[in-house]
Amino acid sequence: MSEPILSDKGLSIFVFAAYHQLTSGETVSEVVLQDGAGHAADPQGVREVEAIGLARVDHDRAVLTDAGLTYLGQVLNAVRSTVGKVTSGRAVA
Repeated sequence: MSEPILSDKGLSIFVFAAYHQLTSGETVSEVVLQDGAGHAADPQGVREVEAIGLARVDHDRAVLTDAGLTYLGQVLNAVRSTVGKVTSGRAVA
């Protein structure tokens, strides 16, 4: 199976999940679509990830499927492998 190609709006769902996984240290398996404090997942991005089977909408959450969890892992690996090193306060690629 080829890798899904997501638009930036679709990718934003996974970047948001990755942020929460990195900051909490816990596995993220769902994303709140609207938090009531003004933050909302992009509706087009949500439709996109649902259409290709990476998540399913359950009320106010996008629940990641097994494929979505795998994709989130790939996003996290990509972030970790491409981040430059910081030396003397400067980022080095």
